[in-house]
Amino acid sequence: MAKRPPFDPYTILAALDRQRVAYVAIGSFARIIRGAEELPDGLDIVPSLQERNLERLAEALVDLEARGVDGGPVDFERPDAVIRAMSPAGELNVVPRPGGTRGYDDLRRAATREPLGRGLRPAVASTGDLARMLAALGREEDRPKLQALRQVAELERSIGVELTL
Repeated sequence: MAKRPPFDPYTILAALDRQRVAYVAIGSFARIIRGAEELPDGLDIVPSLQERNLERLAEALVDLEARGVDGGPVDFERPDAVIRAMSPAGELNVVPRPGGTRGYDDLRRAATREPLGRGLRPAVASTGDLARMLAALGREEDRPKLQALRQVAELERSIGVELTL
């Protein structure tokens, strides 16, 4: 098995930003932005499935020198299929409709733009939506992550109450 490249989310996010790709970040990277303690090894996104947006996403993957995990070209023949791509900046998974959701438009409504530095402000799925997706997977190994998200959600609610007082 080939060694995974180091994960550089700034490079991946900048490529998506340069091409003006509409997406919502999900998965472990989004969970750590929300406050969970994990070590992400790649970036998972839910793109808008509009044809022009998918063209821009394909251009961003070219910019990233991304290949399929099998080493071949990234396959965009089925826009409804999960795409796993590897680049020198790490792994990028494109998930059109994560479990428990109806896709981009569903997630976009509660997503927020989060400042990460270097001028990058990706749309990140809400804590509730991240928990919903994780729960939909139904994996036993995800229970601690789901519990951590629930604690983050509780903190968010308590901070919201404090801010309104």
